[in-house]
Amino acid sequence: MRNGLSPENRFLKRMFDILISFIGLLVVWPLILLGWVAATMSTHRNGFFIQTRVGLHGKPFKLFKLRSMRACNDLRTTVTTRHDPRITQVGRILRRTKVDELPQLLNVLLGHMSIVGPRPDVPGFADRLSGDDLIVLSIRPGITGPATLEFRNEEELLSSQSDPDRYNREVIWPRKVELNREYVANYSFWKDFGYIWRTIART
Repeated sequence: MRNGLSPENRFLKRMFDILISFIGLLVVWPLILLGWVAATMSTHRNGFFIQTRVGLHGKPFKLFKLRSMRACNDLRTTVTTRHDPRITQVGRILRRTKVDELPQLLNVLLGHMSIVGPRPDVPGFADRLSGDDLIVLSIRPGITGPATLEFRNEEELLSSQSDPDRYNREVIWPRKVELNREYVANYSFWKDFGYIWRTIART
């Protein structure tokens, strides 16, 4: 297995990320603003949600999203199912249309993330990778990627499980690691365009 991307691919991928995130923010900032207003009104809190995620080389960073959930003292899990009572009505629209993810373009521009790559996880998962699995942390996490596409209906899948947390830990997470290892080991700049196109087509 290769030890991550070549210097040339890293440079090309980063230049692409800067270009796309900059143009993207110029185009969608009005939508982000409208989403922020709607999220603020529906949750009665700041419409921007900032959460610590695990990034490049296992270093934590602050991920930006639009807030789609309200506080619920009865639920402490980070696993979200389709019928999660914490999700607001506005939040369901934001999540279904992926508008809640648009602020992550700023994460990409700042160098925390990439357009395509493994999804950044909360502490307790990616930061516990070891051995060959550490290759997943050799690149910046992404907004979309092979694991994101395979589990695009993850919330619905988890809703059908009697123990969503266990299913996520024992089934979904290992599969995501496998997909992300394959992505890094067999990286192709041109394949990234395919992942982006499939993401847009299925939004």
